[in-house]
Amino acid sequence: MLEFFSPVIQKALLAAGITTEKAIQIEQPSDHKFGDFSTNIALLAAKECRKNPRELAHALIPFLLFPPDTVAKIEVAGAGFINFYLSPLFIMRSVEQVLLDGDHYGKGELGIGKSALVEYVSANPTGPLTIGRGRGGVLGDCIANLFETQGYKVTREYYFNDAGRQMQILGESVRLRYLELCGKQIELPATHYQGEYIREIAESLYANNGKTLEESEELSFFKKSAETSIFDSIRQTLQRLGIRHDTFFNEHALYQEDEGGISANQRVIDALQEKGFIDKYDGATWFLTTKLGQEKDKVLVKSSGEPSYRLPDIAYHITKFERSFDVIANVFGADHIDEYPDVLEALKILGYDTARIKIAINQFVTTTVDGKTVKMSTRKGNADLLDDLIDDVGVDATRLFFIMRGKDSHLNFDVELAKKQSKENPVFYLHYAHARICSLLRLALQERAFDPDCSADHHLLRKLSSQAELQLGLALLDYPPMIRTSLRLLEPQKMVEYLHSLAELFHRFYQECPILKAETDICTARLLLSLATRQVLRNGFKILGVSAPDSM
Repeated sequence: MLEFFSPVIQKALLAAGITTEKAIQIEQPSDHKFGDFSTNIALLAAKECRKNPRELAHALIPFLLFPPDTVAKIEVAGAGFINFYLSPLFIMRSVEQVLLDGDHYGKGELGIGKSALVEYVSANPTGPLTIGRGRGGVLGDCIANLFETQGYKVTREYYFNDAGRQMQILGESVRLRYLELCGKQIELPATHYQGEYIREIAESLYANNGKTLEESEELSFFKKSAETSIFDSIRQTLQRLGIRHDTFFNEHALYQEDEGGISANQRVIDALQEKGFIDKYDGATWFLTTKLGQEKDKVLVKSSGEPSYRLPDIAYHITKFERSFDVIANVFGADHIDEYPDVLEALKILGYDTARIKIAINQFVTTTVDGKTVKMSTRKGNADLLDDLIDDVGVDATRLFFIMRGKDSHLNFDVELAKKQSKENPVFYLHYAHARICSLLRLALQERAFDPDCSADHHLLRKLSSQAELQLGLALLDYPPMIRTSLRLLEPQKMVEYLHSLAELFHRFYQECPILKAETDICTARLLLSLATRQVLRNGFKILGVSAPDSM
């Protein structure tokens, strides 16, 4: 509603001769007695104008000129808040647009003609996906969906970490298990991958090759076999959750030399050295972040010759700029908190517009089963696997629980709650609201011959004026700005909160307002309001990637 109120308030300030550099803020009071919307502009501008905030608010009111039948009442409250009460006619007339737009309601044009790259999951192919990685996957998928609602051409990318020491350890782990099957006594070091999946990969190699690889010291075959097997598993798990990617970028490409004999990683070092931000000491290559005010420099190439994560990540992000994306969104796990600021600093030094980069860091996940926390460790082989969680609670609960807490908050996934068939379970509660509306509309077809496609009756919505009806209608109008807010913050949790609130308002409306037993016009109007609510729930569910059941 900012776009509705802001121009009117701005004109009123000019007409009243009030000059202020303060931004106009519009909020929805938690209590309806303080209006449908409120602004504190009088409080913000009072000091500049050297006036009492309440006096300033009263002085503004005569200049607040809204179109007819939009704002029913304007009041000054408290220390100088200006509260607006929308007219029932305006609210219900606006709800008609929900029905007219249907599946397109909430979609915008912010990204028309623009492209967005969303990178997410990007799990090392060293083991099956854990629950922690699942949270980032669902978060990234929802963020990509949000970009698409605003018209962006979205590319969903997976950064495939197929280089580095962890891949060597993976190959060694499989080779040692293979040798064990060949009859050799081996002891798998604690630093290696211990999971049952390593043994299964080794068993497959033994079944296909017998003992022919027993004397081989070459790890590449073992590493490649493990990488292929594990990544196939990762793909299948993501597919179960409805998570897809358009492109896969191999980290190994950053290590390969071009025709001039220089790799992308080396080009980064050369470019930073030219800017005076590279030094070599203690046998390593350092990014001189102390020049940026940091306490310590950061290693780009270790004394062993192996690049740290920072170096290929800088090189990888340069490829994103070279591909000319207008927005570059990265969904990282909490293990990137210390690293990504250095990547951004390096990109700034090299002249790249880091304002185009958006970062979403999702915190760690723990699972609780019967009140006990399950700890995860992929390397030790006792990881809490994403596939197991999906088997246990289903796709919808898995997805929704991952994003029903803010990405910056640690998530405790309560498995027992996710399986409950009660309103305590947010998934059940949202599904129930949608299914209840579907059931209502089926009865309306039988008992009142209600035609949900009859747009000629949309004007009947204007007959509704009770508090429960108006609050539900007003909430439906919040859907488009809620999408924009969720996208701006890269926070799908806002959508979950909104849809839960909408479901609450519908249940209240359903209880307080007789529908099928009301007189014909009111019955039709309330059915149309229910239909609009179902449409918004469906549109929101699509962004979140959850189903919209017709019955339960």
